[in-house]
Amino acid sequence: MNVLILGSGGREHAFAWKIAKSSSCNQLFIAPGNAGTAQVGTNVNIGVNDFASIKEFILAENIELVLVGPEDPLVNGIYSFFKEDEQLKNISLIGPSKEGAQLEGSKEFAKEFMFRHNIPTAKYQAFTKDNLADGYTFLESLEAPYVLKADGLAAGKGVLILNDLQEAKDELKAMVADAKFGTASSTVVIEEFLDGIELSVFVITDGDSYKILPSAKDYKRIGEGDTGLNTGGMGAISPVPFADRFYIEKVEREIIKPTVEGLKKDNIEYKGFIFIGLINVKGEPKVIEYNVRMGDPETEVVIPRIKSDLLNLLKGIGDGTFSEKDLNITDEAATTVMLVSGGYPEAYEKGKEISGIEQVEESIVFHAGTKNDNGTIKTNGGRVIALTSFGETMEDALEKSFSSAEKISFEGKYYRKDIGFDL
Repeated sequence: MNVLILGSGGREHAFAWKIAKSSSCNQLFIAPGNAGTAQVGTNVNIGVNDFASIKEFILAENIELVLVGPEDPLVNGIYSFFKEDEQLKNISLIGPSKEGAQLEGSKEFAKEFMFRHNIPTAKYQAFTKDNLADGYTFLESLEAPYVLKADGLAAGKGVLILNDLQEAKDELKAMVADAKFGTASSTVVIEEFLDGIELSVFVITDGDSYKILPSAKDYKRIGEGDTGLNTGGMGAISPVPFADRFYIEKVEREIIKPTVEGLKKDNIEYKGFIFIGLINVKGEPKVIEYNVRMGDPETEVVIPRIKSDLLNLLKGIGDGTFSEKDLNITDEAATTVMLVSGGYPEAYEKGKEISGIEQVEESIVFHAGTKNDNGTIKTNGGRVIALTSFGETMEDALEKSFSSAEKISFEGKYYRKDIGFDL
């Protein structure tokens, strides 16, 4: 079949790398893609939110399945765009409806969903500039640290964790009254701080049945020891050592089943990935957030661990055979180390020449922010390359990823040398 993947990051390269291996894959296109996706498929210069051009391309190339990588087009209603179009309605689109995408698009919507379906999470309240004083009062009722979350999409940077009460009040005002994150923070969710180790569990569903993908843990802070500014993710490991079979069974019972059943009860169409961001509080899993797509860089450790044909699984969502498909996972550990541009996550320069990729033998090289400039691979983003390695243990895999990281060079290259340090 002919497949189109929407997106341009490491997540999309990992999807493309895996789908290209499928015997069912005839032609593979990635829009807009990057220098890495061009090695396994054909890049198409179309933006992920340009629905009209996407439709035109799909019809011209006889695309049968569309996999949506990032959250933006989902929140913007690409699912409805397909279902309401006579020419597109029979094409399989992997991703939730616009309402389902509100699980990520609105923190308040997600919190209300969790409370409605008895899914364990932190207590919270939502505030706007119109009830700012009530927000101050609620902050005073909590103990430090204080968690502030922009309600809308803020490119993974809309969550603040602050230890000082006055600073929390100042930031709340900056978010709701001064539009610190634009319209994304016109509503802010304040919630109690949960102390524990974070992890992510990923589910793929056709709206009725579901399959649980490998667990993963990513590292968001720019600095070693989890210090400094939040980024899109500096690395990831899978599986998470403490998330054994018994723990995942608990997550399934208390969180995954109620989530999938809750979507059905609320009549929300959902065909795609559910990313459940969890925190392990003394052995009890609680939901921090939902994302309505795979994470990045978690995709780069989760997808390579799947032994089954991923395209065959995705085809099952479209043709009603998903529940019959097998999902096989390797026992090996996988680790990803992200190489980023100097200055990231703040100002950084693009267009730096990258060398040494061809010397990497022990890791899979996933391009995150790269472009091919007349045959020369150059940096084209803050997060540039993800290096994924396998090993019998997390330590074995990390050793390979760190070794590979030293072989690649570009001006300003930086990576964290302590991925997995807290496990």
